[in-house]
Amino acid sequence: MKLFRDIQNKWLLHAKGFLFLVIGLMACGGILLEAGSLRVLFLLVVGVWGFCRFYYYLFYVLERYAGRDRKYAGIFDALRYIFFQK
Repeated sequence: MKLFRDIQNKWLLHAKGFLFLVIGLMACGGILLEAGSLRVLFLLVVGVWGFCRFYYYLFYVLERYAGRDRKYAGIFDALRYIFFQK
């Protein structure tokens, strides 16, 4: 039995995505409860937006425009390709 095989059930994939959303919302809510100010809210929104754009860059922009012949296995694989390509 493979412990880390890919999830093939669509329902489980959607449930996993929803759980990531819940985790993110709970973390952001906890940060805002701890230091609830408009400045913290603004910085949190900008930080999350920036990381989302970086993720988009790694897996869409690089694959579609810069490395059409290369598929990435994950963030570290994409970063390794960016910094150590020959």
